[in-house]
Amino acid sequence: MKFTGTDSYVSTDDLSMAVNAAVTLQRPLLIKGEPGTGKTLLAEQVAASLGKPLIQWHIKSTTKAQQGLYEYDAVSRLRDSQLGNEKVNDIANYIKRGKLWEAFAADEQVVLLIDEIDKADIEFPNDLLVELDRMEFFVYETGETVKAKKRPIIIITSNNEKELPDAFLRRCFFHFITFPDRDTMQKIIAVHYPDISKQLVAEAMEMFFEIRQIPGLKKKPSTSELIDWLKLLMADEIPDEILKNRDTSKAIPPLYGALLKNEQDVHLLERLAFMHRRESRG
Repeated sequence: MKFTGTDSYVSTDDLSMAVNAAVTLQRPLLIKGEPGTGKTLLAEQVAASLGKPLIQWHIKSTTKAQQGLYEYDAVSRLRDSQLGNEKVNDIANYIKRGKLWEAFAADEQVVLLIDEIDKADIEFPNDLLVELDRMEFFVYETGETVKAKKRPIIIITSNNEKELPDAFLRRCFFHFITFPDRDTMQKIIAVHYPDISKQLVAEAMEMFFEIRQIPGLKKKPSTSELIDWLKLLMADEIPDEILKNRDTSKAIPPLYGALLKNEQDVHLLERLAFMHRRESRG
């Protein structure tokens, strides 16, 4: 079965090809792209499309690679030994399985998402090289080797916050999700809101792409933010004409809080509006 997108996820031909190539090559698929372009959602949709369970490992700045394999709770074992608990006789009682172990132990092939890998320490990717290559790891406390019953489909996302090591990149199939063009964006909107006014979509997209082109924005609005904005525009029943006949001297769009996420960008649009008003008077 090949991935081609789902009823709720628009996949470009290039993205579908990348997913299927990674599955064929049995290599992790490394996905980069702007925040809000559907990188995390991709793993969910691949799992749903192929009918496979999804295991998600969301990475934080404090996450260590070892946590993906297992963690040994020595403190609990010490406490239980002091209390005379018979559990202490079996060290396996204090081994907590990580997400990789879960994926390796699954009886059927799963989709494993390693989300936002660039949030972790720079050594994090290198610390997983052997395990992702060999699909096995050794548990020192119990002396067992855990091998993958079925090689998982691994999808790794990155927001490009830091560079990933070359040795890690060599082992991945890479794809960059480019920001959707207008045609693709219309398809994405249609998936979320099939009955939305075409005029509202046209006017909202015009303003959305105009804002994205403004130089100096700290954070350009993303696909997910456009979807949220349209939901608000429909909920508040804002007429299409308000967007179509907007006053260009008032650069801030209605319900702008769904699109602009920091005060610097709001002030930037306000300054542009002020400058436009001065030019109009001149």
